[in-house]
Amino acid sequence: MTDLLFLHDAYRNEFEAVVTEVGESTSDRVEIALDQTCFYPTGGGQPHDTGTLMIEGTSHEVSKVRKSGDLVWHTISFPENKTDLSGQSPSIGDKVTAKVDWERRHQLMRTHTAMHILCGVIWNEYGKAVTGGNMEPLSARMDFEFDPLPEGFGQRVQDLVNEEIAKNLPIEVSFLPRDTALADDDLIRTKVNLIPDFVTEIRVVDIVGLDKQADGGTHVRATGEVGTFEVVKTQSKGKGNKRVRIALHD
Repeated sequence: MTDLLFLHDAYRNEFEAVVTEVGESTSDRVEIALDQTCFYPTGGGQPHDTGTLMIEGTSHEVSKVRKSGDLVWHTISFPENKTDLSGQSPSIGDKVTAKVDWERRHQLMRTHTAMHILCGVIWNEYGKAVTGGNMEPLSARMDFEFDPLPEGFGQRVQDLVNEEIAKNLPIEVSFLPRDTALADDDLIRTKVNLIPDFVTEIRVVDIVGLDKQADGGTHVRATGEVGTFEVVKTQSKGKGNKRVRIALHD
């Protein structure tokens, strides 16, 4: 299995690892699994990290990261002068030095935290739960159980989120036994009970005093790191489901 280093330290962006599996390859790319990784794989509405892997003195770009079972697979490309993969493919046991694209990672951390702040604000102000979401660096969309949206909703939410950012609330990450997590009313609100039964330990991201959710993504250490929050647009996505599009600014 791949040890997911980002679960414990989202700020770590360099690491060493060993190739544990080699997948199918094409003339210019190959997929490899590592014994440990800082690269976040696509999941939970958060896109994968990018960066580089250094293998046998050659630097390879990481263009895709996905999780399958207990393994995280990294798709790496070969330098343009490597027109034939023959004899160049990594092998099991190769040592890797890796570096995550920090600018992209940090933008995604800021964005993910902003989405949690938005969830907390809307729940506290209106009692409405989130139904879905997706993000890119410094922009995102989230859907909520509204029908219709309250008058002045966009500006009100924007102001409240920016107030929480200005408070610089601490963000804590913990790992709870499943039974403990299921007994927490805040986590039940975010549907922690839908996590498969085989998951016995729940990772919890707590914006202290505002929002607590079971979550496997990457976040900043305090809300003040998020930047300025903007509600770009609100949309109706059917009865009882309204979409909020957001952006972040430095």
